Amino acid sequence: MSDHSRTDRTPPISSRADEERSDGPAQSNAVLPGALEGIRVIDLTTILMGPLATRMLGDHGADVIRVESPGGDSSRNSQPQRSPAMSGFSMNLQRNKRSVVLDLKDPVGHEAMLRLVDSSDVLVTNMRRSALDRLGLGADELRQRSPKLVYVSANGFGSRGRYADKAAYDDAIQAGSGLAALFQATTGTPAYAPSVIADKICGLHIVQAVMAALLHRGRSGAGQYVEVPMFETMVAFNIVEQHRGHTFEPPLGGFGYARLQSPERRPYETADGWMCILPYNDANWRDFFGFVGRPELADDERFATHNQRTEHTDELYRLLADHAVERTTAEWMAFCDEVSIPAMPVLDLADVMDEPHLQDVGLIDVQDHPTEGPYRVVNDSITYSASPTAIHRHSPRLGQHTAEILRELGMDEDDVERALTFAVVD
Repeated sequence: MSDHSRTDRTPPISSRADEERSDGPAQSNAVLPGALEGIRVIDLTTILMGPLATRMLGDHGADVIRVESPGGDSSRNSQPQRSPAMSGFSMNLQRNKRSVVLDLKDPVGHEAMLRLVDSSDVLVTNMRRSALDRLGLGADELRQRSPKLVYVSANGFGSRGRYADKAAYDDAIQAGSGLAALFQATTGTPAYAPSVIADKICGLHIVQAVMAALLHRGRSGAGQYVEVPMFETMVAFNIVEQHRGHTFEPPLGGFGYARLQSPERRPYETADGWMCILPYNDANWRDFFGFVGRPELADDERFATHNQRTEHTDELYRLLADHAVERTTAEWMAFCDEVSIPAMPVLDLADVMDEPHLQDVGLIDVQDHPTEGPYRVVNDSITYSASPTAIHRHSPRLGQHTAEILRELGMDEDDVERALTFAVVD
């Protein structure tokens, strides 16, 4: 942990506390420190993957300092927005951070960045390695300057491969990692998931990598260089359940999980809507067959065991679809919940925002931003009894904390004023 302190931190704006705990009565999360209290993180990232990861570190109590270019990145400038550079996209993505605008090519901005490194525990960046080297901010140089620094580079491809300097965005990684081709089995055409899924999955990997490196540093006293390459990460992610026969050498079969590749695996139409009905184990299917008036199918050799059902997935799911339309979604939900068959109605995102269970657990609430007014806050989905996450700061305006941070770093007032010429601050 760095020798800097965070005694000026205000109490959490919002926190997640369990109403009941096995280890005693409920407590206020406002008095409990997050797991990363006292850790300073430099966020030198753009768009989604890096900012999501650093937001999660901030939720855990880290002092995240977001180093931004004078224009801000596209996540700030997308529409809609109530104020310039304060988009709806960024309102949750940039929370629990302080924003400093630096021109890293300017001598004052470069010096400020080096001082910031000296005061920090972690640096996360998705800038290209060659660009960082030209700026004098490469991993070797900064880790020599600060041996305890955890330096995390999150790029499209690992530095040891031939694609090391290749450009990458989410769609390209979905295509190259095999994800887009998985849709071909069910639709006949490769497709992109309608989600920035590679960025978000790789963002989660950044968080676990930072946590592991900090644990290592706590034991050894040494920082390290960490790479989180999107391509390799997504290939490893995609083959978990798809490897199948190719796990063995020589292969005992092809790639692919048959149940997932069935074109009949889809939401099913009910009498009044759409839903997922997913009998899975032997007991689930026996209950299902009885409910639809086909109890004899439980002993049909095609459907009697998991492996047999997998082999006849298309037939089984067509049968499910034929019967799903006979009852309403509410009727199916009542039956499935009674016998513990996994089932959920198909909800669009507008419906999800008002979903009763999510209201029960407080995942989403409305808070007031100091400049942007009321907005929906998406809280951390994970709860901790001893080191809770919390929202300590609303999303900052571009460059809002530039002067504050530069003064903390001991920059003289002339340099602060010079740096502020690059920062647009109200």
